[in-house]
Amino acid sequence: MFVNRQRLEQIEADTLASYALLSRDSRGRQYHDPEPQYRTAFQRDRDRIVHSAAFRRLEYKTQVFVNDEGDYYRTRLTHTLEVAQIGRTLARALAVNEDLVEVICLAHDLGHTPFGHAGEGVLNKLTQASGGFNHNHQSYRVVTQLERRYPDWPGLNLSYETLEGIAKHETEYDLSHVAGYDATTRGSLEAQIANVSDELAYNAHDLDDGLQAGLISLDDLQELDIWRRVVEQANWKGKALDEITRHLLIRELIGIEVDDVLRATNQRLEALQPKSPADIQNHSEQIVAHSDELVVLNRALKKFLYQKMYFQFRVMRMATRAQRFIEQIFTSYVQEPRQLPNEYQAQLADVPIERVVADYIASMTDRGALLEYRRLFDPLMKP
Repeated sequence: MFVNRQRLEQIEADTLASYALLSRDSRGRQYHDPEPQYRTAFQRDRDRIVHSAAFRRLEYKTQVFVNDEGDYYRTRLTHTLEVAQIGRTLARALAVNEDLVEVICLAHDLGHTPFGHAGEGVLNKLTQASGGFNHNHQSYRVVTQLERRYPDWPGLNLSYETLEGIAKHETEYDLSHVAGYDATTRGSLEAQIANVSDELAYNAHDLDDGLQAGLISLDDLQELDIWRRVVEQANWKGKALDEITRHLLIRELIGIEVDDVLRATNQRLEALQPKSPADIQNHSEQIVAHSDELVVLNRALKKFLYQKMYFQFRVMRMATRAQRFIEQIFTSYVQEPRQLPNEYQAQLADVPIERVVADYIASMTDRGALLEYRRLFDPLMKP
């Protein structure tokens, strides 16, 4: 027996909540592209993301620690997979479309530059004349324009719902108007799950990496209410944090965060009683979010990570070095565009030089950017 797309779509309709987005109700794709026999539209979107070049490059892009700092720290790829895992858990528990949540999670960091936020910051500064640079906007451009895998259209031709979920990734940067979506509506419940999953994974796993790297001590953590709760719930009374115990406590932290999101979200759903996805998107507030108590605790955790980790001198040295590399590469290309690969030179007739160069640099991995720097400035390196 084969379970075909129609059967998969019926399973969604029979099992998901009334406010879930169903793949059979998708508004389709920009370019005509018949759906496959054994995958739903959102499953196909997920597969297209996983097979994209931009997704593969995430393996060698910085989360916090540059790739050459060690093999066991998070990269953009491992962070993305962890976000998707948390997102699937939340989606399953809330009876919404797990496939759609997964694809939004997998796509959310495709536009990141090499060297993480340090790279993004310097590219944003260098491209102000052509609109600046934001990794969320770049992720959208990657899947709609920059990936070239099909002969008849640019990008990956993803479904409307997936693209809207990527566009409405909750940040201070409003992408909805740039991408042509209604800026007055919120993301679907699936998109909101992806947002929360990203923040949840970011905090927990950066804390884990900070502990592993020795940037954060147990004494430092005693100031955090959330950490004291983790230790209490784990019933841990030890004084030395070995690797196994560290994994145990980070799992406990993630469990606390996930439980709180589910409880708080369920309370909001019961109060709103949404009957359709539109009821979620037209609501005045986010539905998928932490309780007020955890919002305060997480804000303190984020502040702690900035003080003890993101602005720690080792991390700042890596970031400053990365900014210098990218700025010099960018300037060299702008001054002499004929150094760019042919496919990027071909875009210069229609696209500002700063945008073309930013697209090329953003596509690089950490290692690729370092190698490019050497090609441009090391007299002993072959071009």
